[in-house]
Amino acid sequence: MLGGMSEDARSPAQYASDIDAARERLVTFVSGCTDEQWKAAPLDGDPRPVGVVVDHVAHSYEYLAGWMRQVLAGEAVTVNSDEVDALNAEHATQAGAVTPAGAVEHLRRSGAAISGLVAGCTAADLQAGDGQVERFAKIAIRHADIHRAEIEAGLAAPA
Repeated sequence: MLGGMSEDARSPAQYASDIDAARERLVTFVSGCTDEQWKAAPLDGDPRPVGVVVDHVAHSYEYLAGWMRQVLAGEAVTVNSDEVDALNAEHATQAGAVTPAGAVEHLRRSGAAISGLVAGCTAADLQAGDGQVERFAKIAIRHADIHRAEIEAGLAAPA
């Protein structure tokens, strides 16, 4: 351990690059969606159409970045599943008419904002809030890839 970070820890620039790469993988997926796929709800137990799920990732970048800013400002941030579920439910009611172009624009705008925030951090900033900033960066990366993979699998599954 060096300065509280493991030797294999990624730099803020690496996290930012990974956020951008995951976002662009999702953008590429959106670019290949048909109208029928965009409107389908292929995830077991999730009634949201693909478009709403994709836009949800863009929306999550916004609240993750907000939490990061709070932590970096020295504020305590407590996040629980009920709070995240409420954010997701509110978003689902507002995003039903999102178009592929609108979702891509939202992904690029909110994704660039969070990756820029992370890129501007120092290694010490990533550890703020007992490592919360770093955990939120990791979530931003995984979140886009997890939803993309789930949607691809759901669309490929036999009806």
